[in-house]
Amino acid sequence: MLKVKSGDLDKMALLFQRYHRPLYGFLYHMTGQKEASEDMVQNVFYRMLRSRHTFTGQGEFRTWMYHLARNVLKDHLKKDGRYRPMPDWEDRLAGEELVEEQLERKQELEMLQLKMESLSPESREVLVLSRYQDLKYSEIAGVLDISVAAVKVRIHRAIRQLRMLYLQTE
Repeated sequence: MLKVKSGDLDKMALLFQRYHRPLYGFLYHMTGQKEASEDMVQNVFYRMLRSRHTFTGQGEFRTWMYHLARNVLKDHLKKDGRYRPMPDWEDRLAGEELVEEQLERKQELEMLQLKMESLSPESREVLVLSRYQDLKYSEIAGVLDISVAAVKVRIHRAIRQLRMLYLQTE
């Protein structure tokens, strides 16, 4: 990103190649909208180009990128007005499992999806960033502009709440 900032705009293609899938995953997990998530990824990279002068290189690039992604997501939600259902988890099922196991796994994932939808947007966001995007607590703290301790507390509370919701159904 520092090279892009200094004027080597061709490096943006490399950044896109490396980070468009994780960004799409984050946005898709937050909205459940395929096309909107694709559009938001494009908007994130557009904002990276437009705001390249704000990247200092002192923090991690991923933290800065997810901060921009959160802003794009907020703008989308303001315009759209609400969260959509979580994504369909069929594509996460392994192809080698037996049909019964696949069906059972699919039902469990659908239940998890329903329970994730009932979490607050803030709880869902920290779980998506930590569990699906594999961001470190320090990176999440930078993205959310809170302390690492606060991230740990939020994740712990979100997992506890998700567990309670999931066990109530069983």
